[in-house]
Amino acid sequence: MTILIILIFIIGYGMIVFEHPLKMDKTIPAILMGILCWTCIALANLPISDHTSIDQALQFHLGQTSEILIFLLGAMTIVELVDLHKGFNVITNRIHTRKKITLLWTISWMTFFLSAVLDNLTTTIVMLSLIRKLMNDRNDRLWYASFIVIASNAGGAWTPIGDVTTTMLWIDGKVSALKLIENLALPSLLCLAVPLILAGFLSVFKGSLQLHEASHQDLKAEKVMSSKIMLIAGVSALLFVPVFKTITHLPPWTGMMIGLAFVWIVSEIVDPEDNITPDRKHKYSAKHALSRIELPSILFFLGILTAINALESIGILHHLSTWLDQMIPSKDIIAMLIGVFSAVIDNVPLVAAAIGMYDVPMDAKLWHFIAFSAGTGGSMLIIGSAAGVAAMGIEKIDFIWYLKKISWLAALGFIAGCLGVIAMDAMLA
Repeated sequence: MTILIILIFIIGYGMIVFEHPLKMDKTIPAILMGILCWTCIALANLPISDHTSIDQALQFHLGQTSEILIFLLGAMTIVELVDLHKGFNVITNRIHTRKKITLLWTISWMTFFLSAVLDNLTTTIVMLSLIRKLMNDRNDRLWYASFIVIASNAGGAWTPIGDVTTTMLWIDGKVSALKLIENLALPSLLCLAVPLILAGFLSVFKGSLQLHEASHQDLKAEKVMSSKIMLIAGVSALLFVPVFKTITHLPPWTGMMIGLAFVWIVSEIVDPEDNITPDRKHKYSAKHALSRIELPSILFFLGILTAINALESIGILHHLSTWLDQMIPSKDIIAMLIGVFSAVIDNVPLVAAAIGMYDVPMDAKLWHFIAFSAGTGGSMLIIGSAAGVAAMGIEKIDFIWYLKKISWLAALGFIAGCLGVIAMDAMLA
C-alpha cells in the first residue's frame, strides 16, 4: 500500500506540473492526491510515525494547515481591499522617468519592496498593470515584465509575509521573523541587483522610452479619496503581524485577523467618493473584496499540504531525507537544488516536504537557505513561480524567449544570492 501511496503522489504531482498542457486546474489533482493518500493509509491501517490514531494525526495536521490557510485568507483580503480602493496607484503614480535603465531600476526596486509586504503574485499583477499603461511597445514590456518577475520573487523571499513558502516556514516555527530578515535581506538584494547591473550593458535598455502623456494622465486619475488611507492601513496591518507574534507569541494568523478587522473597519468608515450611494459603496467593501479572492489557490494549498502530511505520517519523508543525506552530504547543495527544482516544480510542496524531512533547530542555516532558494529559484524559468505564470498569461511571454533572454540573468542572480546566504551565515555565526 505504501507503494500505491507513492504512486498516487507521483501521478498527482505530475498532473500539477503539467497543468497547462492538460488544461486542468492544479487544484483538482492536489485535492484528490491529498485525500486518496490518507484513504490508502486508512484502508491498509498503516502505522502512524508518532504512534497516534489516524483521526488524531489528521486533526493535528489539519490544525497546522488551517493556520496557514487562515493566514493567507486574511492577507489576500487585506490586499484586495487596498486594491479596490486603488491604494497601490498612490505608489505607482510617482514614476515619471523616461530613461530606460532608470525606469527599470525604479520599477524593479519598487516591486522588490512591495513584494516584501504583499504576496509576489499581487505585486506582479499591480506592476504589470502599470507598465501596460505606460508602454505601447510589446518588446519593451516583455523585458520589464521579466524583471518584475525576478524582483517580486527576490522581494518575497526575505520577509515572513512576502511569499507563501516563507510564511509556511515561519508559521511552522522553522524561522523567526527577525532572523529571516537579518539573514536573507542582503542575499535577496543581490539576487535582484546582479541582473539589474548586467541589464545596464544590454542594448535593449539604452536610451529613453516614448511614454504617452495621455496614458500617464489616465494612470494618475485612477485614484479615489480613500486610496492613500487604505494603502497606509493595509501596509500597517501586514507589518503589524510579525510584531504582534513577537510580543504575544500567539500564532501569526491571530495577528493577521486583527489586521484584517482593522482594515475592514477603516474601509467602512472612509468614503472613496463624494456623495457615494450604497450600491457604489458596496464595490469598495470587504464583502466584495472577499468575492475576488482566488479560493482555488487556498484549496490547492490544502490538497498539497494534506498529501505531504500523509507521506510524513507514514515515515516516507524521513527515509527520503536519510537517502538524500547519504547521496548529498552537503545541506547547502540540497537547499540550492530545491531552488533549481522550484523552477520546474511548484515550490509549495517542495518546502512542505523539506519541513517534514528535516528536524533541525529554528533559524538553522538550512531553513533560511530553503526559504531563499524556494522563493527565488523559480525566476529561472517563466513557469517556475506564480509571478512568472501571471506575467506569462498577461503579457503572453514565450517560454523559449524567456529561456534565451532572461534565464541566464535570473540564474546569475540566484547564484549570487546563494553565495550571499553562505556569507551571511558565516558572518552572523
